[in-house]
Amino acid sequence: MRRATTMNAMHSLRRFRLLAALLLTLFPGCLFAQIGTVVGNGGPGPAKAQHLTVEMISAGPQIAAEGTQTVAFVFSMEEGWHVYWKNAGFAGFPPKVKWTVPDGITAGPLQFTAPDRLPLDTTVDYGYQDSVAYPVTIEAGSKPKVDKNGNVHLGAEISWLVCKQVCIPGRANLGLDLKVAPVRTAVSHDGEKVGELGAALKGMPKPLPLSFRIKATTAGDSIVLTAITGTRETDAEFFPAEPDVIADVAQIETDILDNGAQIHFTRSPNAKTPPKQLIGVLKLATEESYEIDVPIMPGPPPVHAGSGKLGTATAVGAAALAFLGGVLLNLMPCVFPVLFLKALSLLQTRSSQKQHVRAHGVAYTLGIVASFWLVVAALLALRAEGRQLGWGFQLQSPGFVVVLTSFLFFFALSLAGMFDFGLSLTSAGDSLTQKGGYTGSFFTGVLATVVATPCVGPFMGAAIGFALAQPAPVTFLVFTALALGLAAPYMLLTLNPTWVRLLPRPGAWMDLLKQITALPLFITVIWLVYIYGRLSAANGIFAMSMLLGGLMLVVIAAWTLGRWPVRKWSTAVAAVLCVLAIAVPLYASRETKSAVTWQTFDADAVAKARSQGKAVFVDFTAAWCLSCQVNERVVLKSDEVEKQLSQPNVVAMKADWTQYDAKITTALQSAGRDGVPTYIVYPANPSAPPDILPEVLSKSVVLGALEKDLK
Repeated sequence: MRRATTMNAMHSLRRFRLLAALLLTLFPGCLFAQIGTVVGNGGPGPAKAQHLTVEMISAGPQIAAEGTQTVAFVFSMEEGWHVYWKNAGFAGFPPKVKWTVPDGITAGPLQFTAPDRLPLDTTVDYGYQDSVAYPVTIEAGSKPKVDKNGNVHLGAEISWLVCKQVCIPGRANLGLDLKVAPVRTAVSHDGEKVGELGAALKGMPKPLPLSFRIKATTAGDSIVLTAITGTRETDAEFFPAEPDVIADVAQIETDILDNGAQIHFTRSPNAKTPPKQLIGVLKLATEESYEIDVPIMPGPPPVHAGSGKLGTATAVGAAALAFLGGVLLNLMPCVFPVLFLKALSLLQTRSSQKQHVRAHGVAYTLGIVASFWLVVAALLALRAEGRQLGWGFQLQSPGFVVVLTSFLFFFALSLAGMFDFGLSLTSAGDSLTQKGGYTGSFFTGVLATVVATPCVGPFMGAAIGFALAQPAPVTFLVFTALALGLAAPYMLLTLNPTWVRLLPRPGAWMDLLKQITALPLFITVIWLVYIYGRLSAANGIFAMSMLLGGLMLVVIAAWTLGRWPVRKWSTAVAAVLCVLAIAVPLYASRETKSAVTWQTFDADAVAKARSQGKAVFVDFTAAWCLSCQVNERVVLKSDEVEKQLSQPNVVAMKADWTQYDAKITTALQSAGRDGVPTYIVYPANPSAPPDILPEVLSKSVVLGALEKDLK
């Protein structure tokens, strides 16, 4: 079975959204433009709004009495900007339309063609780039009310959210006239076959063919959708129709089968109970899409044969590929620095030590094999519980990622020359003759395995995919071959000491090369920070920030060891700092339940509370506002602020502007603001003016304002 990764081609460009989001947090003056501005003059358009153009079109100029006609709203976005599907994904909202039509005319709901995945740094949106049409079916009664020209006017106020690095809500007044024809008159529907409207209707999800077999299964937090279509699907995507069912992550794993595909999800962390149905759209590589509504059954997914290179391969063939993949794995950035340091030790070995060198090579190999066996045992044990796991499953654990990131960063700082870590832990060197040297070589093999698990080198993917689908003895055979391949280059050097003469003589180049080898480790650390953010889908940016804070503690620990080397007290301080570096991101990422009862914003409720001598704190926020989320987590959810907001003489209200709300817009404009985040404290004294707080909050600012306004 071959692993395929479903990714949008624009993924690499969208990583810049993280930087933009941080800039918005630090410079809150970069807010949304005027939200109250409405484009369009009531005609079909096109109407130019910020970063897009919207127009209203019809499939034909007429509508027959007791008949239907199709109209559509066509959005054309600037490069890189997107609008949303009916389920926006992690953040955002789809377009909404408010109709003004004469009696006898009925407008149906917006229809949504199959969307694209729009991966962010840690999550994903579902929507459309470039252009899209949202069709609507218009239905006429037997006697619709017409104007003096025999027309019916369809008026529509449509609102939307368009996003790139920032998100901007917009509205437009559009409309068009349709000539009403007598009952059963044949009217034109040519537009349903061509142009944007034709493309949208063609892309509408279809009912499942009778020949398709669809099954959804769950084990733990894993959900697997198995689609048997009778064709080897080279690509398959699923878009959930409802939020909080599956985690909105930027990357989804898909197993390509001989006769279909299996798509692997993780249950949404926001789901209060395990979902019972999987409802949405299945999109295949053929650009065909189908409506899915299946129950989610407990248990492992059905096993189907894949058609990758190892579909009919023997266990011996898989082991051979695994061995070759293990050898090439030494060239991966995760592993090469470890192998390089082991090779460095051989340059300093005297001829009398050759026997010890061979023994250290054996110990190094045993460390790798034992580590691989431990990983495989864990894989098989978890597989027995019905979980879907693959190589590198350790990276699904936030704790493991934090520890691995901190360790690799600490090791990279040593390689870069910030302090002397001591090559006795990672190479034989002069300690080959010492009794404890074999233990060091064994655990160097363990280290090589730990840093190798995030990597999948050439030939490994097919071999591992085959091994994980086989009985336990075959799985152990393939992974043992992989371990031996990883250990082979160093083992060959120790068994053939004369090859050492081919290596260059020791010199200053060794320090330079050692520093160069730090670069792959730093790159790996960046990738692991990204992975950690993805593991915290709901608060990815905050989680990444906390991990970066922990790495700053690692830098201080490394500086301490470099400034005061070989001191017991400096080693102890560095150890404490490294423990804190691991504890800080793990502790900070815990989800805590708010002690504050937040009411929905209502201007009348504000006035009523103030008349009763209560102060009102209003949080104008939105799900798509990252600055709002940072302020909420860092300040509003702090114990001190929550304690004050929970007082009986304080009312906490949340004005959620995730979707356009005219009342919230009015309240913002009356306060002289046109975007979020905005925080307003209405004093207990009804005659006192409100206090508008800064966009970047602090505990002291909030507590001071509440204390003042309660008087």
